[in-house]
Amino acid sequence: MTYATDRLHEEIAYVAYHFHWDLDQILDLEHQDRRRYADEIASLVTRANATAPAAGAGG
Repeated sequence: MTYATDRLHEEIAYVAYHFHWDLDQILDLEHQDRRRYADEIASLVTRANATAPAAGAGG
């Protein structure tokens, strides 16, 4: 079974954007490791957004 190409590109872009890793570093990861990093990044982003002040909220 092959992993959907679009999904693979999404994971690569997501990890590269947040970790600043190059393509070879990301492609060297096992699928489960890459998926785990993407999930952890999503969790961190969600938590950061939940604690960030609302845009335009004067303070």
